[in-house]
Amino acid sequence: MNPSLPPLPPGASTALPLPRPVELSARGGVAAPAPGSRLHDHVPHALHQGERVWRETNCYIDLWIELLHGFGLEPRAAFGFTVTQDFEGDQFTFFKFPLEDLDRLYGTQVQELAIYDSLEARVLAQTSRGHTVLVEVDGYYLPNTHATSYRLDHPKTTVGIDFIDPAARRLGYFHHTGYHRLDGEDYDGVFRKLPQFAQQPALLFPHVEFAKQARPALEGTALADQSAELLCAHLQRRPLTNPIAQWRGAFPAHLDMLLERGEAFFHPYSFNLMRQLGANFELLSKYLLWLSAQGFEIPRTIPDAAQRIASESMVMQFRLARAIARGCRDACEDCFDVLESAYEDTLPPLAALVL
Repeated sequence: MNPSLPPLPPGASTALPLPRPVELSARGGVAAPAPGSRLHDHVPHALHQGERVWRETNCYIDLWIELLHGFGLEPRAAFGFTVTQDFEGDQFTFFKFPLEDLDRLYGTQVQELAIYDSLEARVLAQTSRGHTVLVEVDGYYLPNTHATSYRLDHPKTTVGIDFIDPAARRLGYFHHTGYHRLDGEDYDGVFRKLPQFAQQPALLFPHVEFAKQARPALEGTALADQSAELLCAHLQRRPLTNPIAQWRGAFPAHLDMLLERGEAFFHPYSFNLMRQLGANFELLSKYLLWLSAQGFEIPRTIPDAAQRIASESMVMQFRLARAIARGCRDACEDCFDVLESAYEDTLPPLAALVL
């Protein structure tokens, strides 16, 4: 669980500058659908359609975007936490929705689910109550990953299961940028019912959570105001120094490792650095544009600067991939120049609006 947000210091503002319109429109207050009612076509949220530099972020964020959208809620209201992303020495923060924010904004509570006999039985118990179960599974059994891991590799990934039919051996689940179904042997693989699992009695249960709609979500002005208050609190927790400058300082050693280990190592490296950085700031940009549409006065230069981080991170990823493939050393100095400058044009002016 995420710790409670720290209180604002004396004199700090708790809202972004106004004027604000009197009434705003936002969807909310939608109770979780009845079990199985989402086994129909699910249209991805706008964040997963149209023009995006990083259409996919990480499995947890993408799942929650579609899960909230499936509840009829607006996920963009919850992206204030993206201002806290930091450089962690060997990676950028794997950004995730703080569970307290989901509770405050949407009335959605996330709790750990104890698995005390079988995963299948516990998932059935919760989905029968209209809850969604978030479980780490083996991507080998997920048909929607046919272009990457399906029946090829065994990556750990999180899905949101909202429906299972044990008799028919089928289930419906949120994963990445949409809603999907699986059945048959894939069902048995996800729930570890295949013969090879019986030969592994010491195999640990996966980490499992469940999401329930505990109370109606905020909507309209209340949703936007609470989102802005959370942003102000998260800005208090932003990094004290430019995290991109810190990455730049560590990058020569990273580059040595990349050149030594080659293309196979580049893929996880790029996912945990360029992709996490770029995707985080693209969502921050979308969030600030959403706040502006709710009537908050945010200079367009700030979301534009956040979007530059997203774009330049992609440029650096392609450029570094070519360099590694050729065995060439490229310090990407001009990319770092753009990224550092864009960060200074994003976080300091955003914080200056309210702190």
